[in-house]
Amino acid sequence: MNILIKPIITEKMTDLGEKLHRYGFIVHREANKLQIKEAIEELYGVDVKAVNTIRYSGKNKSRFTKGGVISGRTNSFKKAIVTLADGETIDFYSNI
Repeated sequence: MNILIKPIITEKMTDLGEKLHRYGFIVHREANKLQIKEAIEELYGVDVKAVNTIRYSGKNKSRFTKGGVISGRTNSFKKAIVTLADGETIDFYSNI
């Protein structure tokens, strides 16, 4: 099971990373906090202080087109907010 799917790189998460050493990740839905902590420590080589998780359910979406109404649903996902120890940082832009 691949636990980490992708990091969340937005203005809000970048601001949290700079001020409070918190970083966001989209993770596998069945992953628990201990698995997320181990995966981040192994991948980035940092000391994780705390992990908070949030589950988002998919939303119903519909739009009106010439051919009629198209209905669908967005994907559900799980988000993890990881707090690092003081002095630790994760640089997402180093591989670019």
